[in-house]
Amino acid sequence: MNQASFAGYDPGGFYDEMFRADGTVRPEYAYLLAQLEQIPREDFLAKQFAAERALMSMGITFNVYSENQGVERIMPIDIIPRIINGEEWKRLEEGLIQRVTALNLFVDDLYHDQQILKDGVIPRHVVESSRGFLPRCMGLNPPQGIWCHITGSDLIRGDDGGFMVLEDNLRCPSGVSYMLENREILKKSFPEVLEKAGVQHVSDYPTRLLDMLQYLSGKAAPTVVVLTPGTYNAAYFEHSYLAQQMGVHLVESSDLIVVDGQVKMRTTSGFETVDVIYRRIDDTFLDPQAFNPDSLIGIPGIFEAYRNGKVALANAPGTGVADDKVVYAYVPRIIEYYLKQEAII
Repeated sequence: MNQASFAGYDPGGFYDEMFRADGTVRPEYAYLLAQLEQIPREDFLAKQFAAERALMSMGITFNVYSENQGVERIMPIDIIPRIINGEEWKRLEEGLIQRVTALNLFVDDLYHDQQILKDGVIPRHVVESSRGFLPRCMGLNPPQGIWCHITGSDLIRGDDGGFMVLEDNLRCPSGVSYMLENREILKKSFPEVLEKAGVQHVSDYPTRLLDMLQYLSGKAAPTVVVLTPGTYNAAYFEHSYLAQQMGVHLVESSDLIVVDGQVKMRTTSGFETVDVIYRRIDDTFLDPQAFNPDSLIGIPGIFEAYRNGKVALANAPGTGVADDKVVYAYVPRIIEYYLKQEAII
């Protein structure tokens, strides 16, 4: 049986995750490389096939809407893990915290004093022409002062290997469930590698997510739900997965109704008040009375209930202005303006 060999491998001038430019292995990959070189090629391909079968059997797929046929595909998976060393991760973490903190301040400013526009840091037309800017959100005060609770930042490496943010996703970012399941599959493919490398665990993400959602309510035991557009949504697996992992109800718009200014959930024992909604529906489809009147997946009156503090929404409506592709170019200025710091990434 042929075994994997990286002898003579040339990254071709590009940054390589595993090897330095001179061909030597990066320290965090040393143990993994040793394991790979001992695995027969047929066994490696069998591991890859098993990983893909596992994704399919668990229903971890997505729809390709751009194609004429309704094709479901599994999320791409490479069983060779990407390992980020501790020093690099620390800088990445600090940079993302800095970025999200500044963007939260930016969104809050836009829907209140708009001081950043008055000071000319960003041209007013850039914001007001953005599809993500919702005038109905002017004066809105989200629970705990937080607009963006979950952020999906797309990262790439530059030629020098440094991480850069390709785009910000602050409305309804998706993908974390695929990361969590991929980690479980990788643990089965190379269990000893993750242990030897001292890789941090991510299995507590659903618990942290639930803690954050409960915090928004301010109640001791709030009722939290995950709002999904339905089974035909491309990210439905994630919606159901996170609801199941957090131990909360997965609901559609038909399960919710606004009664006397309160959001209620239909149950077999009658209406139950909902305190926090992790919504996976885009802003303009959330409430046909406030935004798109043609929306069939929204809850009439929910925006007014939110404005009046009767329910918490994560993420807050209106956050889409911060992931606008033109606004993206101004993020370094946004960070400097609100935090008086240079952008880390």
